[in-house]
Amino acid sequence: MGANINSQLPFSEIVKVRYSDLDAQGHLYFAKYLIFGDEVLGAYMEQLGLSIMDPLSAPSLIFTVNIHCDYHNEIAGNSEIAVYVGYGRLGNSSADAVFELYNNASGTLLASGGLTQVFVDPKTRQSMPIPEFYRANVIAQQQSLETS
Repeated sequence: MGANINSQLPFSEIVKVRYSDLDAQGHLYFAKYLIFGDEVLGAYMEQLGLSIMDPLSAPSLIFTVNIHCDYHNEIAGNSEIAVYVGYGRLGNSSADAVFELYNNASGTLLASGGLTQVFVDPKTRQSMPIPEFYRANVIAQQQSLETS
């Protein structure tokens, strides 16, 4: 990572802003902020043992039922963005994931947001408890969630 970034979230990746990510005004298209957060969250979920890239073998599906983003600063083309992700809440069958986007060179916070995930049984398509192994792996990374 580049600059000193002040995030408490446990997982991060660098994303390069490409020309195709920009809108007609020359800055990051607003929906891409959400895509960057979601893609890095997916990589974190894979690291925690939830095979989301192969839904047929996953112990649960995950539906996003709410998503939000607060835009703090503009993101220009050719930027390197440090995307940090983690969880803010673990419920019985749902969880609130959070993300932060930083300018990797300056450490400036560019955007923050989150999404609510519902864990769903692949056969019944009804909500189900968060798989125990996944809950344990999240808590191992973020001990403060043990009491949530």
